[in-house]
Amino acid sequence: MENQSAAGKAWPAVSLAEATAILTAPGTRFEMETEEIRGIPTRVWKNVPPHMAALVQFSRTHGDRLATIYEEERVSYEAQFRAIAALAHDLRAHGVEKGDRVAIAMRNLPEWIVGFFAAAVIGAIVVPLNAWWTGDELAYGLSDSGAKVLIADDERWARIAPHRAAFPALARVLVSRAATSPEAPAARLEDVIGAPRDWAGLLDRDLPETDLAPDDDVSILYTSGTTGNPKGALGTHRNFMSNILSSGFAMARMFVRRGEPLPEPAPKVALTVIPLFHATALSAGLMGAMAAGSTTIYMRKFEPLRAMEVIERERVNSTGGVPTIAWQLLEHPERHRFDLSSLEMMAYGGAPSAPELVRKIASDLKALPANGWGMTETTATVTTHGAEDYLNRPESCGPPVAVADLRIMDADGTRELPAGQIGELWARGPMIVKGYWNKPEATAATFVDGWVRTGDLARLDEEGFCYIVDRAKDMLIRGGENIYSSEVENALYDHPAVTDCAVIGIPHRTLGEEPAAVVHLAPGASASEAELQAWVRERLAAFKVPVAIRFSPETLPRNANGKILKRDLRILFEDRAAA
Repeated sequence: MENQSAAGKAWPAVSLAEATAILTAPGTRFEMETEEIRGIPTRVWKNVPPHMAALVQFSRTHGDRLATIYEEERVSYEAQFRAIAALAHDLRAHGVEKGDRVAIAMRNLPEWIVGFFAAAVIGAIVVPLNAWWTGDELAYGLSDSGAKVLIADDERWARIAPHRAAFPALARVLVSRAATSPEAPAARLEDVIGAPRDWAGLLDRDLPETDLAPDDDVSILYTSGTTGNPKGALGTHRNFMSNILSSGFAMARMFVRRGEPLPEPAPKVALTVIPLFHATALSAGLMGAMAAGSTTIYMRKFEPLRAMEVIERERVNSTGGVPTIAWQLLEHPERHRFDLSSLEMMAYGGAPSAPELVRKIASDLKALPANGWGMTETTATVTTHGAEDYLNRPESCGPPVAVADLRIMDADGTRELPAGQIGELWARGPMIVKGYWNKPEATAATFVDGWVRTGDLARLDEEGFCYIVDRAKDMLIRGGENIYSSEVENALYDHPAVTDCAVIGIPHRTLGEEPAAVVHLAPGASASEAELQAWVRERLAAFKVPVAIRFSPETLPRNANGKILKRDLRILFEDRAAA
């Protein structure tokens, strides 16, 4: 079916396959080659940096361009490089060797980035810990990873310090922004590299010499841990470097689909509200920014009014995170006071989004909506979705990037299903991690011949666009009928009053379980339980209609990866369970 592009031309100008062929032709920026990764021939981007040290070295060429803005602190790429080099030499001088683990526990600060790259460029394995974790949870991450060094902010160190005896491998602690001098064995990070305002005056030093290869270990990123202890996904330099061109490829494919020439790459300004310990911000965001010389703005906490002030003042080009953030900007009663015309893109993932949101971003903000799919085990980006493709298929998370493959498998994992059928989504490509840290059984169960079994239920259409139907464990079975909670959530999201929602299963004596929903309404909007039930009933089969709907005055609770904590919502339906 022929559609119209944003410019009013017939769209698409070329098919997905033709666009990929054009972009990946020999001699192009997105040229591919085949390399053997852990014994498996794999398509990889030919023109990515081989490892973190090469990326950091290249980032220095951006000179006085701003790398980060945090509150009133502005750090140039040159200053950031000097801080990375200084800390890398210090870590090396204190005995950190290739393969040693260096943990980071802090909110999004300029020091976070310096700590990450300083450890990575000397061959250490960086362990970004979830800054939302409790002291017990942080202690688990330090103990499980066997971290030798911890770089933390004052707040995180206060949580960790009481558990110090639980991780004897930890030899050194550097604390950033401590209100008072920390007690030994902790020391102030500022005593090593100074505060961010001082970094431009640090010595001009090269990075330490280190023998690095693309498939060397570089990170342990812990999974969400919504049930049980989180697992540490062991990532490589190649995993992260792949995202640099995967993101660029997605943008380029948009122009080729329109039949337009590719613009010259240019630095952008991004407002990032996703935590850096999450693969999306770290891999999909930071790696590309370092390569392009883009500026990343960090906020201590997302507040819509504050965010709009920042967008206007700094001429921000992109932001996002989870759909709730987009809704908060769109529905804010004071949005009209701010000039948000610099916004070119609003990207999000980690949660279903309503087709209405996709349309509103394009119509109300005049920005490109963008979405995608990935997970900790894929180091973020596998599929990408944006512009006209997204507007025409708002329920999809897009097709895979050129170096990635997707397939849909049956429940046993023995048979690939044809287009249109729902099964478990498997993915492969150079972004797939090695496995789980010190968990061989879990690794063997999840990673099969280069493929990762995602646990997501999905389908692919004939062109290769992916549709995430649900997490396998979140599917409800009501009297033998399968209910995909995301399908019901999407129907609720389409209601003009609903800006956040979650569908969960509540026990039923004869049916096993029934669907129920928790919703958050837009400011000033109203809707009753009966109204929303009728709304769903008009769009879906009767057995999918929530039997009960509860209203939350706040947006729904989420983990750091943006996933709604559905287990925390079940208490709202205890009255029905008792009945």
